[in-house]
Amino acid sequence: MRQGAAIAVAGTVAGLVLGLAAARTLRSILFGVSASDPLVLTGAAVVLAATTLLACYVPARRAASVDPARTLADQ
Repeated sequence: MRQGAAIAVAGTVAGLVLGLAAARTLRSILFGVSASDPLVLTGAAVVLAATTLLACYVPARRAASVDPARTLADQ
């Protein structure tokens, strides 16, 4: 989970920085919201980070439920 969280944080920060850098281009195609609207940026960042963490949590939980001794004995 720690590795997944690091990827989620790095991706969110990089996405926010690149999104704000591209805001001038985006302004011409957005209607009703600003390209640098903090509520929209925060909402998108939270949804994407939560999705990434959920995608990491499911396999991590499954792997944590396996008995290591039994797995090694099957080798």
